[in-house]
Amino acid sequence: MKHEAELSIDFAACDGHGLCAELLPERIGLDEWGYPVLRDAAVPPALTDHARRAVAACPVLALRLTRTARRKARRAAPRR
Repeated sequence: MKHEAELSIDFAACDGHGLCAELLPERIGLDEWGYPVLRDAAVPPALTDHARRAVAACPVLALRLTRTARRKARRAAPRR
């Protein structure tokens, strides 16, 4: 599955509010203390808007969404 963005959590900033897991349960769960656990950091295009909402809703700005570099397909050098 192609993805162009990845989630990350700043655990030093996270207070365990759990909003991220409510807004993006496809990628974020909660541990037994209520802190987020990434099920999969890769965000497919279909979930990008949901991920952005979860990032914006984090009250302590501990959730981040970063773009990943797209890899271009390598073309084989022509044979001579």
